[in-house]
Amino acid sequence: MFDLKNITLTAFAGVAMMAAGAASAQEACSNYTVADGDTLATISITAYGTSNYQPIFNANRNTIDNPGQLAPGLVLALPCEDGSLANGQTAQELIAEQEDRAAKNRVSNVYEPPIKLVTGGNWAPFTTEDLNGGGFIVRLATTALNRGGNQRDYSVSFVDDWGSHLETLLPLGAFDISMAWYIPDCSNKSYEWSENTALRCNTLDGSVSVYDAVIGFYTLPDSEYATASSFKDFQGATICRMDSWFTHDLEEQGLVAPAIEMIRPVTGPECMDAVLNGTADIASFEVQKAADVFSEMGLTQQDIVENPFVNTFSSLRFVTHKSNPYGRQYIAMLNRGLNEMRESGEWYAVISDSLKEHNDKLVAASN
Repeated sequence: MFDLKNITLTAFAGVAMMAAGAASAQEACSNYTVADGDTLATISITAYGTSNYQPIFNANRNTIDNPGQLAPGLVLALPCEDGSLANGQTAQELIAEQEDRAAKNRVSNVYEPPIKLVTGGNWAPFTTEDLNGGGFIVRLATTALNRGGNQRDYSVSFVDDWGSHLETLLPLGAFDISMAWYIPDCSNKSYEWSENTALRCNTLDGSVSVYDAVIGFYTLPDSEYATASSFKDFQGATICRMDSWFTHDLEEQGLVAPAIEMIRPVTGPECMDAVLNGTADIASFEVQKAADVFSEMGLTQQDIVENPFVNTFSSLRFVTHKSNPYGRQYIAMLNRGLNEMRESGEWYAVISDSLKEHNDKLVAASN
């Protein structure tokens, strides 16, 4: 399992000292009852020494409706420092148990061709050829195809040109499933869809949520946007979000031109640099990605802060093109497998195991 304390250890030391006195009962490997004024970040800082609260969100996804608004009295399970839950199996034990159970019932069907899966690399710990099984998103897909009564072979390819997945590879049938995409609520037509949002809603069929990632907003400590209490307060800002990333969460809140200006560099560090040099007011991406960028750039809470009141979460899904005659069948198979994995705890175990491996690599690289 992964050591939560090793994730961006130095990034938020000053805030951790302040938070520790206010909430000493917040301890790893225990349950914690939310008090007035708590945020996921302050709880994580006290319990683990880092503001990367995505692991807490993962462990409590069924009870947290809005990561930016915790209701006093809500009871949260705080993962142990190795990522496991109190009194639970380790990730490796649970995964081995589920794999052994599935292997006993596995029958190969030579008449059914492998399902062709594609993803992009260099997006650790989500999808990358540098991690076991291709990262936790790939591991969730390949495992799901052998859970929930499924017995299908598969092939996995990495094509780093993400745009080609939706524009060429899926429509032409070169691949059946692309892993993984943030898909908006396509039933919500109360705002004007961007071309990218329309493409995702009009041409793709998506699985159930594979992973809900919290999207944070990062600014200079003295910025007027550091303590903004609503998305409306972001109007007039220049927001940096990486090229080819989704924007539907911003569109839903009316944060489109001319209300804001958007810049789209390729990498996370470029977005953080834009905030540091004043080119952008706000950088926005997953809190897990932000933790990695903080570590990579050696940033601290004195350099850049996350707004504690405004965030979104968006669901990663497996997608197939609507023109694929077997696409919905494959999505149904993935959904069955994912649902079983959530019920058994294997979903959380796979994610925790990949996060451990990813974090171990970060620590090794920093030494």
